[in-house]
Amino acid sequence: MKYANEIFFFVFALILWGLLYGSRFILTPDKTSQSKKLWLTALTLTATSFTLFALASTISLSLLTLANTCFVASFIYFGLFCRSLNIPIPKKVNILVLAGLLTFAALFEYLRQKGLFIERVGLISLIGASCFIWELRELRHLRGIGSTQLRFLIYTIVIELVLTVARFIALWIDGGLSTPNLYQEGVISASIRWAWLGISILSYVAVLGYWLEKLSIENMQVASENEKITGLLKEKERLIYGLLKANKTSATGALSASIAHELNQPLGASNLNIQFLKMKLEKGVLNPELGKEILDSLEQDNKRAATIVKSLRSIFTEGESNAQEVLLGDLIAKVLDIVKPELRSKNIQIQLQVDDGLAIMVNPSEMEQVILNLVNNAAQALANSGTLQRRIAIEAISAEKSVQFSVSDNGKGVSAEFKPQLFELLSTTKQTGMGLGLWLCRHIVTRYSGSIHYEDAIGGGAKFVMKLPSS
Repeated sequence: MKYANEIFFFVFALILWGLLYGSRFILTPDKTSQSKKLWLTALTLTATSFTLFALASTISLSLLTLANTCFVASFIYFGLFCRSLNIPIPKKVNILVLAGLLTFAALFEYLRQKGLFIERVGLISLIGASCFIWELRELRHLRGIGSTQLRFLIYTIVIELVLTVARFIALWIDGGLSTPNLYQEGVISASIRWAWLGISILSYVAVLGYWLEKLSIENMQVASENEKITGLLKEKERLIYGLLKANKTSATGALSASIAHELNQPLGASNLNIQFLKMKLEKGVLNPELGKEILDSLEQDNKRAATIVKSLRSIFTEGESNAQEVLLGDLIAKVLDIVKPELRSKNIQIQLQVDDGLAIMVNPSEMEQVILNLVNNAAQALANSGTLQRRIAIEAISAEKSVQFSVSDNGKGVSAEFKPQLFELLSTTKQTGMGLGLWLCRHIVTRYSGSIHYEDAIGGGAKFVMKLPSS
């Protein structure tokens, strides 16, 4: 058959181009590693060389130089691919390869015109055999990987090496000195050549199988990792749920204790007044004036307890605040009437500076609770400070479009470690406190578009400053 060689080359070229086309789904350009790029380059060069071999006899025999140059280049790049599986290939190697291929092309063209066919085959066989030995040496270092496809690749390269040498010997025996070119090669050497080229295709298939095998293993590892991550996430959710449940129980208990502690102040005072009232009644020495005084005190304590409950309720239900315009001076006076006995017993003096006509829009009971908490905190701080001349300064002044109210003492002040969380729930600097008072103060103040903060008092001590919009 006249064009048998051309048809075989064309069929082999189609197989390789199909292999290259099918590889595009696995070897995406943006994620392709160096080894994959080298393999793609070798495959492209081999497919190109087979295509040129198929066309050279009908177009021009000069294409044989380009075809063989591509063929030799495919050997080199396949060898570089095998080496890249062990170590990275420097970029300057491409320059050396290009220089070597230009030298080969010049030498082959000279042999095509002046030399013999067997000399050209010998040159290609020598380069091919050298590359095959190089590839085997590089793959030997990868035996520990345990890839069945790489083991298969080693077998195909060994067969290629044997067939390369066998073809040259068969060509010599088959009258290679008189063979003019590739297309008039003898039957035996031509058969070995086709077997060799067929095995080379299997080498590329083996590498593609290696990529698929590696991808499959990676997918299995990813699936396994995903399964582990899913399990960890579920465990995390269980832990978070458990912690939230435990924290909710703990926070609920602490909040309940804080509310109880805050209510104990007015309820404790009420209990003392009730005991005092019972004692006077039993002795029959209760007069109307004293009875009225005790009942008024009980009423005030009751209002304080009710205010605390209402304030706490407002935290969870945004109902109406029942705000009304009141004078801040009047609220301060009411609070001082409540705390005077306690301040007198602790030998605490009050310095009062209140501007006239400071009107604010608030719920009077809630704001009294804020002022009372701040004054009580100052009194407790002084009681525990050891200061002899105990003093609480209360100031209320007009500041542009707002009213500024402050309570300061000359005690020890607040240490730096407690300042950032002074107004947080369940945070306290007191040995018997539960961390509700200042948090409740801030909630009430911010409810009326105001602000409250802490600063160190001049000369030492603590100072709490509250600002509210003026009415």
